[in-house]
Amino acid sequence: MARKNAKAPHPQVAVGLEAGPFHERIAALNSQYGWMDWMGFASPSVLDNVEFEYFAIRNQSTLFDISPMCKYAIEGADAEAVVNRLVTRDIRKLKPGRVAYVIWCDEDGNVIDDGTVFRLAEDRFRLCCQEPQLAWLEDVAWGFDATIRDVSREMAALALQGPTSAALLRALAVKEMEQLKPFDFAAVRIGRKVVELSRTGFTGDLGYELWMKPQDAVAVWDDLVGAGGQQGLRVIGYQAVEMARIEAGFLLPKTDFLSSRTALRTDRPSTPFELGLERMIAFDKPHFNGRRALLRLAGSTPRRRLVQMEVGKDKPAANALVYHRKKKEVGMVTSALWSPTCKQNIAYAWLDAPYGETESGDLWVEIYLQKEIRWQRRMERCRIAEKPFFVHQRRSATPPGDY
Repeated sequence: MARKNAKAPHPQVAVGLEAGPFHERIAALNSQYGWMDWMGFASPSVLDNVEFEYFAIRNQSTLFDISPMCKYAIEGADAEAVVNRLVTRDIRKLKPGRVAYVIWCDEDGNVIDDGTVFRLAEDRFRLCCQEPQLAWLEDVAWGFDATIRDVSREMAALALQGPTSAALLRALAVKEMEQLKPFDFAAVRIGRKVVELSRTGFTGDLGYELWMKPQDAVAVWDDLVGAGGQQGLRVIGYQAVEMARIEAGFLLPKTDFLSSRTALRTDRPSTPFELGLERMIAFDKPHFNGRRALLRLAGSTPRRRLVQMEVGKDKPAANALVYHRKKKEVGMVTSALWSPTCKQNIAYAWLDAPYGETESGDLWVEIYLQKEIRWQRRMERCRIAEKPFFVHQRRSATPPGDY
């Protein structure tokens, strides 16, 4: 019998947050008791050690719960027309069994959000994104023969990422995995449960995402963990994923850009041209939201641009200001870290025109370091990088290797 004065155990979920479908399994591993709020769910920020978790992404295989992501079913005779009206890419080219990275804009050509579109059938799609979009989707679908449904709580999801992720799936006899190219998906069996396996992810490495019914979540988790010993499978938190996505060159809403639907100041939203996503715009397809504004903007120089930068030395330039010739303030850093894999000090930064366009030399970042309660100011040279910092052939190799 428990003593009356025994201390109560830690609460399983932080106050005000909801337990996700994998919460009990994650909580048992969360020795740091590090939780964060992701769309009202308790999501792990770090379970043990962020460095160990990061290196597992690049050298082993990892599990990260992505169930809190917003998910919307778009179905009906006009479903393709609705999605094509929403996003800037030409969805008519997307075949069933394929996924596309997409952005969508408001009437002024400012980006609302980015995400992925799964084409489940000719008349069935699923949109996955970070921010709630139901009201906007219903407005876009008005007058079309299509239904929009929020299925966020009807699906559990896991990101299985890392060099040995394919080997782990082979150990579970997932034969369909062999033919999946990047951005393909298919129904597969994990143990006794049928799940949707997509070759997608947010780490820039070889990896997959698994989509399933919430009632199947624990069984799928246990099968993956049970088979992952030889592949060094490790459960990770958000902080490690954040490091990997910066290396891979992926944008993050509310960090690198603000949605035009939530920004309070009129100069805060960004266009696809400013974000370097002009390749995502298909002007030759039927009308889509923001098309007229984007056509006007296409012939002009962006007022600013988000760029990738290499920074001198090894101190991350988080929240740093960017200067030209150490004097004129011309921009600011949004994301930064010392990359353990690339052995580089890297960052994302907004630069005002013409810097980042015709004027790209003699740029510096202002970094402040605290050493024993005293602050030091450093000016480090930086330069614009033309491609993502982490690019590995294993991400696209088909069939994938065991590594």
